[in-house]
Amino acid sequence: MSTTTAGVVVVGGGQAGFSVVQALRGAGYEGPVTVFADEPRLPYQRPPLSKKAHTEPEGPAVDLVPESFYRERDIDLRLGEYVAEIDTAARAVTTGSGVRVPYEHLVLATGARNRPLPVPGAELEGVHALRSLDDALAIGRALTTARDVVVVGGGFIGLELAQVARARGAHVTVVELADRLLSRAVSAQLQEHLRERHERDGVRVLTGTAVERIEGRNGQVHRVVTGQGPLPADLVVYGIGAAPRDELAREAGLAVDDGVIVDEHLRSVSDPRVFAVGDCARHPHPHAEGLVRLESVQNAIDQGSLVGRRIAGTATGPYASLPWFWSDQGAVKLQIAGLRARTDEVRVVPGDTPERVAAYAFRDGRLVAVETLNWPAEHLAARRLLQQDTPVSPDDLSGSTLGTLARARRATEVRA
Repeated sequence: MSTTTAGVVVVGGGQAGFSVVQALRGAGYEGPVTVFADEPRLPYQRPPLSKKAHTEPEGPAVDLVPESFYRERDIDLRLGEYVAEIDTAARAVTTGSGVRVPYEHLVLATGARNRPLPVPGAELEGVHALRSLDDALAIGRALTTARDVVVVGGGFIGLELAQVARARGAHVTVVELADRLLSRAVSAQLQEHLRERHERDGVRVLTGTAVERIEGRNGQVHRVVTGQGPLPADLVVYGIGAAPRDELAREAGLAVDDGVIVDEHLRSVSDPRVFAVGDCARHPHPHAEGLVRLESVQNAIDQGSLVGRRIAGTATGPYASLPWFWSDQGAVKLQIAGLRARTDEVRVVPGDTPERVAAYAFRDGRLVAVETLNWPAEHLAARRLLQQDTPVSPDDLSGSTLGTLARARRATEVRA
């Protein structure tokens, strides 16, 4: 059964999918637009879930826009309805309830799912992962009584949740398998400063430590057994990475390799009628070597916007937005601009207050990424210079900062 004429079908009701339809209508696209969202609630923001939601027992106000936004723009938003199959030859999707919907363009914005915790006891009551708003509310309720919290995974989500639990008065231990925190995302040099801030706040950090099993009493988590011994726990939260939700694309015969493989215009390399955006897309990028898959709000928004405008006919050129990230961990704001490789040279510079620090990454003598703690002005200067592809060498930053350097260069341009 077909329910609409062919238009744009978006699979996924997260930030990337919303950005697509917002851009489509904003650019004047007048054809049918249908969005399939697995969850039975309006699309919402995910970043607050690990930062603030737990302090609001009644639930945070995180909806991206009210329901009227979709109605007024004639966007067919289908909540709680998932796509079960893609037929690229016929240009149609089939929902879980058997409804067939044709498309002129298909956008996959399916996001990612948490990697499961592969240890005995992970199914016990009191063991949580965080992905959805319901997950966040469950963790928030558990924190009202939890005294001993073990966070498994020292990534962005784990460290943000560790600080949320500390703010609620719990004893918190972070257990990380790698030999340092944020090993994939942040340089070793900046990680040392970040770890010191967490430990100063009373968070115990165990790195190079495996979780062997989780033990319970009467079905409720009781303790976590690690390579460094047992830890008391009445709440366990884990965040050990995510995997792209790319199975629909794979089953449809589209090229997939840890994400849907797309070209520089975010089109599937297998079918130009299909786009992929956000966490599920693996794509080329001028700031990276080879293909990358980025899990960030900025990436979801910018990719969704570009594809929406491209389908509407108002965008040209490849995807080239500078990647940037942020993470609020208690009183620490971590911000990253650009993409650092493990082989890049990193130079750490203290800021003008003890709480500020920056790590500059250079590749072949040129600045490629900047990590900052509690230094928003330096982060913004980094974004401007990196986006403009302005060359900055280690000598340029000798005894200086990007903010100072940018001001000096502007003054020189004015005098010239």
